Amino acid sequence: MVSLKPERLKRYKDVALLLVKYGRSDLVKQAGLADHVDLDDTDNLENTPQAEELANDLEKLGPTFIKLGQLLSTRADLLPAPYLEALARLQDKIGPFPYEEVDRIVSGELGVRISKAFAEFDREPLAAASLAQVHRAYMRDGRAVVVKVQRPNIREQIVEDLESLGEIAQFLDSHTELGKRYDFVNMLDGLRTSLLRELDFKLELNNLINFSENLREFDRLIVPEPVDNFCTSRVLTMEYIPGKKITELSPLRLMEIDGPGLARELFRAYLKQMLIDGFFHADPHPGNVFMTDDDRIALLDLGMVARLQPSFRDNVLRLLLAISEGRGEEAAEVTIRMGEPKERFDRTDFTKRIAALVSEHAGTSLSRLNSGQVALEITRISADCWFRLPGEFTMVAKALLNLDRVVFTLDPTFEPTAIIRQRAMEILQRNLLQSVAPGNLIGGVVELKEFAEKLPGRVNKILDTIGNNEFKVDINAIDEKVVLEGLQKVANRIAMGLVLAALIVGAAMLMRVETNFKILGYPGFAMIFFLLAAIAGVALVVTIVMTDVKARKLHEK
Repeated sequence: MVSLKPERLKRYKDVALLLVKYGRSDLVKQAGLADHVDLDDTDNLENTPQAEELANDLEKLGPTFIKLGQLLSTRADLLPAPYLEALARLQDKIGPFPYEEVDRIVSGELGVRISKAFAEFDREPLAAASLAQVHRAYMRDGRAVVVKVQRPNIREQIVEDLESLGEIAQFLDSHTELGKRYDFVNMLDGLRTSLLRELDFKLELNNLINFSENLREFDRLIVPEPVDNFCTSRVLTMEYIPGKKITELSPLRLMEIDGPGLARELFRAYLKQMLIDGFFHADPHPGNVFMTDDDRIALLDLGMVARLQPSFRDNVLRLLLAISEGRGEEAAEVTIRMGEPKERFDRTDFTKRIAALVSEHAGTSLSRLNSGQVALEITRISADCWFRLPGEFTMVAKALLNLDRVVFTLDPTFEPTAIIRQRAMEILQRNLLQSVAPGNLIGGVVELKEFAEKLPGRVNKILDTIGNNEFKVDINAIDEKVVLEGLQKVANRIAMGLVLAALIVGAAMLMRVETNFKILGYPGFAMIFFLLAAIAGVALVVTIVMTDVKARKLHEK
């Protein structure tokens, strides 16, 4: 049941007016809002509002609803395409708050007056967004910086708005089919987590440090360096990077830069974040991606991030490969592994629709494959088929959608398929090398040591039991000769396995020994041991298979 607190009623009315204006008065009645909110104001609303009006209406409702609009821009399952496009262009810009508030917040957070902390501090902000605004400044040592200052009382406002929206979402989920299908409470939980993290600038400080380290191999990408002692949960000071939004570059400027090279670098960097690091910038919209004066790409506003578990990353890689190669049924199977079916889930219809979607995009030019758009369509099909995807999937889809807009601006002929395949091979090679790295073999060596220590005792016990004629097997018509032959085979295979394990461990240790004798760039003796182990392993497998097949045929006779 919705709350009757006066401060909540205003938000209920705001939401009700919004729903009625855009043709969902049925939800207003089902949610019980019509009983508590005077909707007479809706009589004069236009019957067919334009999609762009929704973005404007959300901007008027404040920061929480602006962020909600940005979330809805990725929900192809909830809104038609024109609304998604309008919300994707939703600008997180509102009027600045007074400098007196800036002075009070910065001085209170840093414990020192602005005039003492900075050599210069511009009173007029560079930009003002829903959660904070940014001011140019100079440190005492002459460094140019920007200072991000959180809006006063913004946390309290957002918490109150989220509680109001949460009550409405809970009621809709419990009393409407639409709510049961789309899980509005789950969607609001994701928004709440993301917003509260964005409000803690210490987390963004850590993000700046982590991304700078993770993207070190990409020379043409840059992340602002924070000024640690001038950062708190409400104030973030970082280096100033002069540049311009990529989408605002003139055609002449685009001709001067290496657009294709930058597009490849940026796309590869985000695939690394998602598929290897499991920690990626979830909001690479054009406003957060700058072209610097020295022709590099700067990633700004790193407050919204997401983390992916290893199993989820593997499934994302499989899904991207399936989409890029037009394998629709495999894409459907991978998607099912990533989510949770509901009671009315129709697996056959889901698979058919995903396969049709992938086939449709596979028939277009590979250079225009929009992986983000396909991912958003998958969320829409999932909701229609009563299948729930995790919030991480929506974050990945949103990041890919925004990333596509940027890379295609840099290079209209960009081919994401080739980059995805190349990155997939690099990831497989890296995982293979990591699996045989000495550090990752420690656990296996410990287990092997324990096995080797206990093996003689166990073998002696078995042999003593057999020698004393105490070995018993509860099988009718037992053939002792067959049993002994079987034990001999087991002992031989165990011995062979120990030899192979020793070769692998020895080779792994030799990888760290510097020598002039090398094969394919690696220490030669280590590679020889690996090769011997591989050959012996294949021979062992072949022998086992042939023996088992022969035994099965004799048994059948």
